Amino acid sequence: MTSADPAAKLIPPDYSAPMTGIALKIASVAVFVGMATAIKAAGEALPAGEIVFFRSAFAIVPVLLFLAMRGQLRGAWRTSQPMSHVLRGLLGVSAMGLSFYGLIHLPLPDAIAIGYAMPLLAVVSAAVLLRETVRIYRWTAVLVGLGGVMIISWPRMSLVNGGLESGQTLGVLAVLGSAALAAVAMIQVRNLVQTEKTPTIVLYFSLTASLLGLLTMPFGWVVPDARTMTLMVTAGFLGGVAQILLTESYRHADVSTIAPFEYTSILLGIAIGYLVFGDVPTWSMLIGTAIVAGAGIFIILREHALGLERKAQRKLVTPQG
Repeated sequence: MTSADPAAKLIPPDYSAPMTGIALKIASVAVFVGMATAIKAAGEALPAGEIVFFRSAFAIVPVLLFLAMRGQLRGAWRTSQPMSHVLRGLLGVSAMGLSFYGLIHLPLPDAIAIGYAMPLLAVVSAAVLLRETVRIYRWTAVLVGLGGVMIISWPRMSLVNGGLESGQTLGVLAVLGSAALAAVAMIQVRNLVQTEKTPTIVLYFSLTASLLGLLTMPFGWVVPDARTMTLMVTAGFLGGVAQILLTESYRHADVSTIAPFEYTSILLGIAIGYLVFGDVPTWSMLIGTAIVAGAGIFIILREHALGLERKAQRKLVTPQG
């Protein structure tokens, strides 16, 4: 459910209008929450694989139109790493399917808040898979943030009271699994951006996700009624529009400026959850969310500070000649 994408820059940024970037980021968050609302409103009428198909297939339409307007459509299809795109697709689709399952079985604010575990787990993935140096400050923030996730999750975990029969327990586990897979997928994207253009990554992921979702048809698709079909087409289209808005936001401001505004999604989630689904936020959700958001923002600011420090050190190096 998180909209963050480290590869969301379609053209080179100039960082000339940070307020525009922030506005576009908030707009993308709002549209992503709208997408999640449409999926949740469809309820349990569709299996997760079918939802993945609709979400991915109809998202391609606005993305293709946007690339065509930019004159980037033809070049977006060229790739030198087709199998890497497939791996990224497998990870992303698995994360998406689990996320949708959790979204349907949990209150909207809880599903959004638990999904905030993804950037925290991305730090762990980078340390384990990329051997990145993670110092005590970030490890502390990760542990504190994951503690916040547990505060949100624990009341929904009926495992301690009666087993796994509760849909909410499985929903929590699904969202946590989604966050873990999405964190690994982020590492894969970081590898892809070394040689691949962002439009290529976006397009091939949408196509791979659509195909993989379609392959789940033998395992139990249902024919949606008119209401459900409308909701799913809307969800897919909104997903594509949100990706475009996110893409544009990174043209006008750097990641450290924009990323904290991801947490505005919880405010929208609480409002929509209450007005549309009758979900009343609990104290554990509010306290846990505050802890997770605080830890996430600390990591973002810490990364920004380290980036400035590395940049200053590079400037101090005297060329040898």
